[in-house]
This record gives sequence, structure tokens and C-alpha cells, in this order.
Amino acid sequence: MNPILVAFAVAILVGLLGGSLTDTGAWYQSLSKPSWQPPDWAFGPAWTLIFALAAMSAVYAWRGATTRAQREWVIGIFAANGFFNVLWSMLFFTVQRPDWALLEVPLLWLSVLTGIVVFWRGARTASYYLVPYLLWVSFAAYLNWTVVQLNAPF
Repeated sequence: MNPILVAFAVAILVGLLGGSLTDTGAWYQSLSKPSWQPPDWAFGPAWTLIFALAAMSAVYAWRGATTRAQREWVIGIFAANGFFNVLWSMLFFTVQRPDWALLEVPLLWLSVLTGIVVFWRGARTASYYLVPYLLWVSFAAYLNWTVVQLNAPF
């Protein structure tokens, strides 16, 4: 199987699943948000870019893996990241618990950092492609924290 097609198909699947759990309807609109939050329309393009870069990272990591065990690590790291990404969307939007999402976001952040660290030695380019993702999740974590502060208790 072509690793490029697989990586992009999985990135699209994770994006679609997370997007399907993201309801920006009445409940979300009723939340107090900081003045510095990007406009709602900006999140779709930002996540699209992040997922495209993550897919490129997966391709470089896969190509840099020289053993079956290393390839299993690549799959495991991206599978964990996809799980935590979708879980965050579910907690924040579907369950409507930004406070629970805030407790989960360190796992999402660590799943991105793990990829950067693990891929650094054998596929440095894969690590570089994940840096914007880590920065975005850091920003999103601070935004999540601010939303919790402005709206608690849930």
C-alpha cells in the first residue's frame, strides 16, 4: 500500500470524524470567549493545514523507519494522536464539557510531542512537520483554559 495515500486518507478520516463531533451551534455560541480568539471560520483552514502537515510527517516517519518495529511505532504514535484529537472534540463539543477537554488536552499535546521526539533521530523532517501542530495545540489549550475560566462551572 502506498504510504502517502494511507497517511492522507487517515488524516482526512480523523479530520472528518473530529469535524462531525464539532457543533458550533447554540451552546457553543452562548459561551463567553476571549477577544483574542480567532474567528470561527479560521479553525477549519487551520485544522486542514495541521492535518496535511501531520500526513506529510507520517510519510517521512514511515520512510525513515527501517524495521517493522519502527513502522509499528509510527502507526501507534499517529493512532494515539488521532484518538486524542477526536476525544478532545467529543469532550468539548459533543459532551459540552470544556473542563473535561482541558483535562484531556495534555494527552493530545504529549501525543504530538512524542512524534517530534521519536522521529527526530531517524526522520527529522517528520519532526519538523509536527512543530506547527504542537504550537497550534498549545494555543488551543490556552484558549480551552480561557473558555473554562470564563464559563465555569459546567
